[in-house]
Amino acid sequence: MASGVGVNSKCLETYQSLKLGKKIKYIIFTLSPDNTEIVVEKESNSANYDDFLADLPEAECRWAIYDFEFEKEGAGKRNKITFYSWSPDDSKVKAKMLFASSKDALRRSLVGVAAEIQGTDYSEVAYESVFDKVSRGA
Repeated sequence: MASGVGVNSKCLETYQSLKLGKKIKYIIFTLSPDNTEIVVEKESNSANYDDFLADLPEAECRWAIYDFEFEKEGAGKRNKITFYSWSPDDSKVKAKMLFASSKDALRRSLVGVAAEIQGTDYSEVAYESVFDKVSRGA
């Protein structure tokens, strides 16, 4: 079910910059204060995965794109653009529902995403957990 929430054009511009320019490592998306559109909350060029995790709020929903780089045995370095749907158990039910119903609008507009991660707590978005998922079939 769609929520009718739009995607701000800055979301797509920032995503294209991450995808093509490789200057941005990750993007955090959220809803605008009036809940009418999806906006960029933060973009970062930090390659430290812990910095990324620190930018996911403990009790609030977010979406994120992370340019996940990993070493594949015998195949060298690989990159997979990964979409995160962050919906912590402690977030408000109404927010979870709005984020869940708005996700498709954002996800469909971001062409070229290789993997998708859904997280309700930090263990589900831990580096090892995501690595297991994105390195399959790489």
